[in-house]
Formats: sequence, structure tokens, C-alpha cells
Amino acid sequence: MTERLAMLLHAVSVRRGDKWVLRDVSWTLRPGERWALVGDNGAGKTQLLKLLSGDVWPTPGGPHSRRNARLRHERPSGAALKSDGRHYRLGRQPVDLIEAKRRVAYVGAELQDKYARYGWNLRVRELVATGLHRTDLLLLPVTPPQAKRVTATLRLCGLSRHAAREFLSLSYGQKRLALLARALVQDPDWLLLDEFYNGLDADYRQRIDEVLCAGVRRGQSWVATAHRAGDVPRGTRCMLELAEGRVHVIKRIHPSDLARLTDRAGESQKLARAGKVAASSAPVLLRLSRVNLYVDYRPVLRDLDWQLRRGEHWAIYGANGAGKSSFLKLLYGDLSPSLGGRIERAGFPRGTPIAEWKRYIGYVSPELQSDYAVNVSVLDVVASGRYASIGLVDEATAGDRRAATYWLRFFGLLSVAKRRPRELSYGQLRRALIARAMAADARILLLDEPLTGLDPAQRAIMKRLLERLMKRLTLIVAVHHAEDLPRGMTHGLRLHNRRAHPSDSYSAT
Repeated sequence: MTERLAMLLHAVSVRRGDKWVLRDVSWTLRPGERWALVGDNGAGKTQLLKLLSGDVWPTPGGPHSRRNARLRHERPSGAALKSDGRHYRLGRQPVDLIEAKRRVAYVGAELQDKYARYGWNLRVRELVATGLHRTDLLLLPVTPPQAKRVTATLRLCGLSRHAAREFLSLSYGQKRLALLARALVQDPDWLLLDEFYNGLDADYRQRIDEVLCAGVRRGQSWVATAHRAGDVPRGTRCMLELAEGRVHVIKRIHPSDLARLTDRAGESQKLARAGKVAASSAPVLLRLSRVNLYVDYRPVLRDLDWQLRRGEHWAIYGANGAGKSSFLKLLYGDLSPSLGGRIERAGFPRGTPIAEWKRYIGYVSPELQSDYAVNVSVLDVVASGRYASIGLVDEATAGDRRAATYWLRFFGLLSVAKRRPRELSYGQLRRALIARAMAADARILLLDEPLTGLDPAQRAIMKRLLERLMKRLTLIVAVHHAEDLPRGMTHGLRLHNRRAHPSDSYSAT
């Protein structure tokens, strides 16, 4: 077996704006190791992965520059460290950052967002082939040997029958597998997986586990960030925990550590059937009649009859690709039923501009997060929720700023109000977008996997907030994890085989 890459960080720090996001981090990663990287939102997990991959540079000096100067004189013997505190080697031979970057593949949700944001709709085969040259787009022809490598990787990831499909037409889980294939075609020594399991159902998690375990036999290593025990890939052996940018714990992972993550995340909750609810006489807010829904000419839902009454709260569930996100987009007004289907919106007669409806609907989705690469402040992002726009057309009014400030303070984001969205961690941006939805005077709140990327403490805060909001508005939440549901959900809608199956009331227990 060829030599695999070892990585060493020695007292490295990273500063973003006026904040040290990583402080004096020292960490040794040996070939064949598999790590879980855990910590709360804002702890620095994504920045640490990017530091390892060479996409982020350490900040000279660090928050304790005198201490760092002393440490540089106390390096372990034989550790020929780079001046920036990063060291890479193959066996006993040091290698430079350029060579190391060729042996490390970073895969995060932001890459998936990037393809959606720019509309890069490559065929799956072409997308995977871009990994050969580590480019976003396919800039060079694929040689016959490279084509065989791509084909083998598609087969490994179970994507052979989707090779000719366009990337943006795939389901959420299929997109994640395609991005994993793009990374694996490089045959990297290290996979850096940033919240990679977020938004995936149990079937896709198992499929990815199987692909990763196949790589272990080839000597592949990984670092996977996680908030939940279910987000830790099978076969992970070590754990590093970050707290406020510092290394809190480095250890071998034990079942008790996974149990602690499970307890913190509330993963022991189940989606439970509650007692039957009496037929409601509350006013109907939305009614769908004989709706067939197509996305990119592909059937998603058929013969859908459904209605939403004031005071009801629906959990939408189903496997990846079942149509949960498309269903929410249909309700929001971004998608329309095919000819013959009908949507009735109370108080909005036919011919009313859809923008008027959207002003009364709060909506948060993973796609919305990908749209927010705009060069505006986080405060303006939240204020834009009052107008259902991506950013503000006009300068925020005093009322806009008061509302935005209130929700930023509530979510603990007031300190980053002046930053740009891409300067936030994934979890911080998700919280900001939920705050954006709250800033509108919503009658109905549509949430697509709203707690994805949030640490357990933030998920608990969000659920308590949603429980309070449910007393004055109607909530519809699409989830994979029962623990992401607030208590008090009254109905369930299971999507399966392009059909919708209403259930008795459901709640998290």
C-alpha cells in the first residue's frame, strides 16, 4: 500500500474580523485514523477543516503571541513544522502544502449550495469527473482511463443509473452521494466531511456508511463534523471536541460519547401517534384539489387532495426524494400544479399576485441558504423577511431594523449583525434565516429541515420558540428526525411513491 498523508497542527490560530475563531489548536492526524469533530455552532469546526485542507490560512501571532513564540522554540524533535504551524508528511518525508492539498478532499453543504446558487447543472458523470482536476466545472476532456475511473466511482456510490441526469434534478440525498463520488474519484488520503449527513434519511446514511467503509480497506481516513450521534460515520474511532475555538477534548471515541451526543440531541424521541383529533370547524387557509406536481418534467406528486385549517400544525415526512421540499414550495407559491389541479388560498382570490401571498408566509429551506451569497449585512438579511425578498431593494426602515434586531438578539446573533452571510458558520446562517422568517408577520410558517446544522442547545431553543409561535400561527415542518419536531404537532403527512398519506395527529415524544 502506498504511503498516506499525516497532518499536524501546532498552536495554530485563525482570526475572522475581530474574532479569533480558532485559538492555539494543536492536533496530530495519522494515516488510517477516522475522527469525529464535535462542538457547538460557532465553535470553529468548519474553519478547522478548511485549515487542514489548505483553504484557510492561520493568522500569524495568534491570540497569545508570546506563548506561541515559546512553543515554536519547544517543537517536538523531528517535527519540521512549517512557519504557519501546519505540517504534512508521507512516512518520514515532509511534503509541501501543494502536494498535501492533492491528497485531501473537503466536502461540505456549502459546495452543494454553490452549484444551486450559480445554476451549475452538470450531468452527474461530468460532475464526478470535475473531481479529477479539482475544478468546479469540467475544463478538460476526460481521457479513457479517467472515464473508467469515473464509472467505477459511480458504481461504488450506487449512482450508475443516474450518470446522465442533471445534478440539480437529483434528490437531496442523491446530490450528497454525487458530491461524495466527486471527492472519492480523486482517491484522497483524507476526506473532510462537514455536516455531511445533514438532511439525509436513514437509508442514505447507511449507503454513505457503506461507501466510506469500502474506503477504509484502501487506507482512507476521514474527519467528520457532527452534532448528532447519527451523523458520526460508522467506523469512526477518535474524537476532537472544540469549545469557543479551543481544543476541549481529544480522545478515543467510546459508546458513552455517542450516548452523550444522543442525549444532547434528544435522538431517543420517536414520531408517535397521538389520539384522534376531532374534525375541526376552523377556517380553511389552504385547499389543494386534484393536484399533480411536476418538477423538471418529472412527476413528484399525484392526485393530491389536502386542506389546511387555522390552528393545525403538520409534520411532513418521507424519504429523501419523496417530495417534501417540492410540497412546501407548492404551498409557498414557487411551484404550481399541472393543468387541472387547483390551489385555493383564503383571502387571496384568483389573479392576486403571488408576491402578496408570500408576504404572509414565512419560509426557510436549504435552497434559501444557498441563495444568500449576497453582499449585505446579516441584519439586512433578517429585515428582508418582512418583504419576502433576497436582500433589501430599499434601505431598511426603522421598523425593519427594530424587528431584525429583536430576532438577532433572540438567536444570539447580535454580535454578527454587521457580518456578511458567507462569513457565518453554516449553523449560524441557518439561525439567521429562521430569524428572517420570524421577522415577517406570518400567518403560516413553512420550515424545510429547519434545525439542520444546529447544535443541541440551539435546537432546544428553536423548538421552544416554535412551540410558542404555534399558539398564534400555523406551522408546517418537513423533517427526517422526530427530535426536530416541536411538541404540539396535530397532523402528519407521509409522502411515498408520489402519493400523500394523511395521518392522525403526530408529535415528538
